[in-house]
Amino acid sequence: MSQFTPQIRIPATYMRGGTSKGVFFRLQDLPEAARRPGPERDALLQRVIGSPDPYGKHTDGMGGATSSTSKAVIVAQSSEPEHDVDYLFGQIAIDKPFVDWSGNCGNLTAAVGAFAINSGLVDAARIPQQGICCVRIWQANIGKSILAHVPISNGEVQESGDFELDGVTFPAAEVKIEFLRPADGSGGIFPTGNLVDELVVPGLGSLRATMISAGIPTIFINAADIGCDGTELQQDINGSKQMLAMFETIRAHGAVRMGLIDSVQEAANRQHTPKVAFVAQPKTYVASSGKKVDAEDIDLLVRAMSMGKLHHAMMGTAAVAIGTAAAVPGTLVNLAAGGGERSSVRFGHPSGTLCVGAEAEEQGGRWTATKAVMSRSARVLMEGWVRVPEGSFS
Repeated sequence: MSQFTPQIRIPATYMRGGTSKGVFFRLQDLPEAARRPGPERDALLQRVIGSPDPYGKHTDGMGGATSSTSKAVIVAQSSEPEHDVDYLFGQIAIDKPFVDWSGNCGNLTAAVGAFAINSGLVDAARIPQQGICCVRIWQANIGKSILAHVPISNGEVQESGDFELDGVTFPAAEVKIEFLRPADGSGGIFPTGNLVDELVVPGLGSLRATMISAGIPTIFINAADIGCDGTELQQDINGSKQMLAMFETIRAHGAVRMGLIDSVQEAANRQHTPKVAFVAQPKTYVASSGKKVDAEDIDLLVRAMSMGKLHHAMMGTAAVAIGTAAAVPGTLVNLAAGGGERSSVRFGHPSGTLCVGAEAEEQGGRWTATKAVMSRSARVLMEGWVRVPEGSFS
């Protein structure tokens, strides 16, 4: 008879942020071995989500077996001046044993402010009785500042409202998110120094590509160059092993060109970044919900890959990249949107449309992003404790 192993309880909150869901923790509530980066923390989060799962279902965990629902967030009082909280994001692989810490989740960013307020991590003096609380977030994965404008009613976070977000079934309260100086590193948003590069990809030849690091490192290509028209839905891409392999090859070679990895073999262990997206000029199409999206209501079409599959809507960080690239005349995103100067763009994605504003400026021949703004929503789905078997992470 095997020895009985009890489960341990860890305080946690299950939240939707934008078009994603994840398990949120306060750093102080994690078991001591998981309060610092390392294999124990990774193993704990994998066990919470239910990974790695060779069945690809996450039946024995909190994950939803998609890139949008296999996420974890750790929030702590900030050690950075003029910030309220530090926000660390982990993208948990579904069928492989690793957690990718290389980037942010823009969608779950919308939930960080509310979680921080509800968890007592924001100074009570900064929370109005009625109005908006600006939660100052330090995004620890990428070292960037984000402002979350959280609506407050009767001194508490307001979650209900009439704001509709394509890709989310029910309306909720609007949360405005400002990504400040969203470019990577020292501020330049084009790691190769070019607005458009010729990216050599085995089996495809030379592809025109705009490679940008704003929000999240992203490789933009023209839909027509890979045999697409930009109106594709998930089943059109995710049901084709050939198409998925093509996008992964593009992603791996683009990652090397962007300086994110040294060889294409390293891409397998860095699935969260970079993203690959394809763009096209506006066309009328029917979104996955059955909603008709008219060409005259959008500036361009964008479809993006996340964790090896076509995303059902749009990642928030990729939306930052889209908005920033659209603001720079001459990028593939800008050209698909009609060219010229613009401070905002509305694009069509598989679930509908999204508008994102961005500001970019050129200094000494180098482009940098100053700010990107978008609206999302967030809601607590469940709160209490998650349970994992004792010894499963240490």
